[in-house]
Amino acid sequence: MTLLRRLMRSRLGTIGMGLVFIVVVIAILGIFITPHNPLEQDFDSSLQHPSLNHPMGTDIFGRDILSRVMFGAHISLLVGSIAVAIGFGFGVPIGLVSGFYGGWFDVLVQRVIDSLMALPGILLAILIVSILGISLQNAMIAVGVSIIPVFARLMRSSVIAIKEEEFLEAARAIGVGQVRMLVKHVFLNACSPVLVQISYQYASSILWAAGLSFLGLGAQPPTPEWGAMLAGGRTYIITAPHVITFPGLAMMIAILGFNLLGEALRDVLDPRVTFYK
Repeated sequence: MTLLRRLMRSRLGTIGMGLVFIVVVIAILGIFITPHNPLEQDFDSSLQHPSLNHPMGTDIFGRDILSRVMFGAHISLLVGSIAVAIGFGFGVPIGLVSGFYGGWFDVLVQRVIDSLMALPGILLAILIVSILGISLQNAMIAVGVSIIPVFARLMRSSVIAIKEEEFLEAARAIGVGQVRMLVKHVFLNACSPVLVQISYQYASSILWAAGLSFLGLGAQPPTPEWGAMLAGGRTYIITAPHVITFPGLAMMIAILGFNLLGEALRDVLDPRVTFYK
């Protein structure tokens, strides 16, 4: 049974994949099919409530919120993709080598990771953005760097759990090289928890990037990013609640979808859960 079919048998997996699919489709097609220009200002239509012409209303500058939310999906998924790629690309190799070889290198790496994990991820991201400068690109890098310790620690734990298994002893006995053993035997057998973590960290990356933008450290106006939209509309939460309601709902749906998908992946990839089911 393929992974997709097993996910479809899970209620959480079905809901999670459905929500992620909707967000991904909007992110891909939204930049081409927005009903209005997400950057076009029309002060005569300022803070209009939802209507047929503007289903989600308009913001203080008369910009169509539906168009901005659709375009913002593209930005949020791009942020998540780049951040996870950075975290995975650096954290997994570090954890793989650290857990497999151990010794002084492992001790050094773990002390660095402990130092980084002493700070909450969002605070570490704020610190990095403060050093690199305020921009959406630097926010992506900051979020990616802040999740490197998560992938490194998780990969190290998985490697330590399997590095004394009999199949690795057999590989050593027949003269399998170190690089091939790391890639073919150790990594492939230790990567299941990391695959699950990708989905969770994708959701966290979207949330942290939105938080940075909300604080003015990420996407800058007039970029239609969900966190920046929430920051721009918080002043009108009483008089025009739609300005922050729809970007907030969009972010909630995206984060919920990736978290549910991660829960389903954890169950599907865990042989103990699969066995008992």
